[in-house]
Amino acid sequence: MISRYLRYSVLMAAGALALALTVAMIWWGWLFSLALLFWLLTGLGVYDLIQTRHSILRNYPIMGHLRFLFEEIRPEIRQYLIESDKDEEPFSRDERTLVYQRAKNIEAARPFGTTQRVYESGYQWLTHSTRPKHITDSDFRVRIGGPDCTQPYDASIYNISAMSFGALSANAILALNTGAKKGGFAHDTGEGGISRYHRTGGGDLIYEIGSGYFGCRNDDGSFSPERFSVTAADPQVKMIEIKLSQGAKPGHGGMLPAAKISPEIAEARGVPMGVDCISPPSHSAFSTPLEMMAFIAQLRELSGGKPVGFKLCIGHRREFMCMVKAMLETGITPDFIVIDGKEGGTGAAPQEFANHMGMPLIEGLTFAHNTLRGAGIRHKIRIGASAKLISAFDIAKVLALGADWANSARGFMFAVGCIQAQSCHTNRCPVGVATQDPRRQHALVVPDKAERVANFHRNTLKALAEFTGAAGLDHPGKFMPQHFLMREKDRNMVVGDEVYPYMPVGFLLREDDDRFGYLSRWRRARAEAFEPVDDGI
Repeated sequence: MISRYLRYSVLMAAGALALALTVAMIWWGWLFSLALLFWLLTGLGVYDLIQTRHSILRNYPIMGHLRFLFEEIRPEIRQYLIESDKDEEPFSRDERTLVYQRAKNIEAARPFGTTQRVYESGYQWLTHSTRPKHITDSDFRVRIGGPDCTQPYDASIYNISAMSFGALSANAILALNTGAKKGGFAHDTGEGGISRYHRTGGGDLIYEIGSGYFGCRNDDGSFSPERFSVTAADPQVKMIEIKLSQGAKPGHGGMLPAAKISPEIAEARGVPMGVDCISPPSHSAFSTPLEMMAFIAQLRELSGGKPVGFKLCIGHRREFMCMVKAMLETGITPDFIVIDGKEGGTGAAPQEFANHMGMPLIEGLTFAHNTLRGAGIRHKIRIGASAKLISAFDIAKVLALGADWANSARGFMFAVGCIQAQSCHTNRCPVGVATQDPRRQHALVVPDKAERVANFHRNTLKALAEFTGAAGLDHPGKFMPQHFLMREKDRNMVVGDEVYPYMPVGFLLREDDDRFGYLSRWRRARAEAFEPVDDGI
């Protein structure tokens, strides 16, 4: 109690002093500002003592505000003053700098040797050849389109991953798509539909369809074949991707509040103004693996034979096997599957989902690749990989482990100006990338950033060509697990194919024994339903 009375006494004394200084300012005008400061601090201190929301301010009036100030600027303090070049939060300064240098056409060379701890557990490296090759053409392509596809697409081996208009600003979308046009690679629309800014840039589009069916929905939110046909007929749309889940928040739906729906967002999504926009957790167009294959066939027909596939973060592995069994039973196969790792990003995700839901990319990719091999249909289906893939080594690694091409979202965000402020969900992105604030996004100059997007893509593939040639290969698609080694413990190293081997083609159909548990899940999977035969997953 004494300390409380003491604080009141101090505040009263400060108030009296402020009053005296106010009188004195009549004679000494230069004291006016000081008197005003005392009055303001006195009022703030009194308010801190009587408010009931923050205990720290009741016990430490005025000074307690410093705690909230430092908490507010903590990310900036950490990023610019404290963290090392290797700290991943979630991308290290080394990684971000690599993207910035390539986007700006600055030589990304490093003096004085590696800063990696090459003798510590987890370090990875590529084996090189004594007879390296010189690759002059780094415009690597992969043809996407299975036996039922009549309009296959020759995609770049590195493309822009799904990011919706609404999550990103109009200028960011326009810069990304214009850069994709300049560089000759594809831009995934994200599930928010095709906006006018996707179309203005003129770049190739991968039209992503989520559970909200934006751009191809009826008024009740169900799938509209008629509207889909119109959207998919656009020559700019090269592929159609059904989104089952995304890495950062698999199994989680979403809602865009009515207050955040602008006329442009409503136009892109095909939703009314003044109504909350709902993305359900699951699709309403199908509920079983067999129905899912029928939906894929329907989309392929409605689109005029364009490649149709789906994207997911692997969860219950048996459920993916249910889809594969439905492919075998119906004879309908997707043209491609994109595996999204749980380390993928999003504008906002519940912390528990971002940290602890979904399978990381490497495990999900190898599982999907080997399951398709085991079913004997891997040759009919292309696989894309997405999640923190920003360097030539990142791309080469996922190609070696089973992918046919790679996608990147945040890598291209860095290229367009993102500084990893991690304020994507606040609408206060300081560089105008992840915001709908007209003033903030005005800072993003589209022609300049579009050039940087194209530069980043070109220079990354050039680095991939050099990486590939150093391994004695003439195309990055020829990387195999044995080309990579990793340090399992501080002294021991293992070859990639010891940890992530390619399983024999058809081993699931023959029911060969395996050492990774594929067969037990395969026996529990069924094409008729996603639910298990027993209680296993």
